[in-house]
Amino acid sequence: MQNRFGFRTESGEDLSIEQTDFRVRRLRLRLDGYVLNPRIQYYIQLGFSKSDLDLDGGDFAQPIRDAIVYYHFTKNFYVGFGQSKLPGNRERVVSSGNLQFSDRSIANAVFTLDRDFGFFGYYTLPTKGKAIYQLKGAINTGEGRNPSPGDNGLSYTGRFEFLPLGNFKNNGDYSEGDLEKEESPKLSFGLSYNWNEGAMRSRGQLGAYLYEKRDQEILIADFMFKYLGWAAMGEFFQRDSPNPFTQNDFGATRVVWVGKGYNFHLSRMLGRKSELALRYAAVLPKKELLGYENRMDESVIGYSRYLNGHRIKIQGNLGYSWANEKPLLRNTENFWFGIFQVEFGI
Repeated sequence: MQNRFGFRTESGEDLSIEQTDFRVRRLRLRLDGYVLNPRIQYYIQLGFSKSDLDLDGGDFAQPIRDAIVYYHFTKNFYVGFGQSKLPGNRERVVSSGNLQFSDRSIANAVFTLDRDFGFFGYYTLPTKGKAIYQLKGAINTGEGRNPSPGDNGLSYTGRFEFLPLGNFKNNGDYSEGDLEKEESPKLSFGLSYNWNEGAMRSRGQLGAYLYEKRDQEILIADFMFKYLGWAAMGEFFQRDSPNPFTQNDFGATRVVWVGKGYNFHLSRMLGRKSELALRYAAVLPKKELLGYENRMDESVIGYSRYLNGHRIKIQGNLGYSWANEKPLLRNTENFWFGIFQVEFGI
């Protein structure tokens, strides 16, 4: 459960409050375990808040977030069938309950692969040294969560991860902040590629529905570093499409969000239970999209008080968002924003 209060100012200069935000940001039920045999495992996650149901911008409720069955052939190799997060950018794969800010970055919002339905595979290469190599892949519908029967265009995702200094404590390469205070440096590099054939939405598995199908590809590179309470994370995104513009019979235009994005975190534990974190993120559409999509940057400072690790925590964020290009079709202004959030997990 994540309960939130937030605000946004009129502009960067006018500090009067334009809007306030009181809501249950997330309310989720997760179930996992095995049936018949420990090799046969399942993971189910349901969402109940308005945002979890995609009712903020969608037309119908989608309570199913994850519903997947796994079969473990060995401790290093397992496959899955169902709906789950694609092996894309690190911040998205990190559970919302393990974030060091109240929400993910604007770069994640534009470029993440999110969830999809299909086949998944995970393999850890056996090695004798400290270094760890992991391969992850997926073949999916390309239409995102709870897809309707679609075309024969599928989505293909591959990811490679390299941990040169060995495993993090408590799967810390997919948990933000160094709450464990790693006693020796830990580092993970990740590289993902996705090809979505005949995508129907402006951001692959997410976004507004296009007037025509478009092929899309996205490249993602990221890293995570932790040592003695310090943590750093970085992500780079690039999405391309042979023809990002689509039109209907009346001449209205919708575009594929093509361009680049960045997201960087730096944090320091201030004791056993307190953390200070900084974020900078940006999204940069290609020049031909200016007028349809706008460049945005954001900087955020965050404080977290961990009462029981990531399970029970109090978070406060203060940030500034600005546009570096004047949009022709959208009136986006600079603004300050703040968020106070309490998370309670069982």
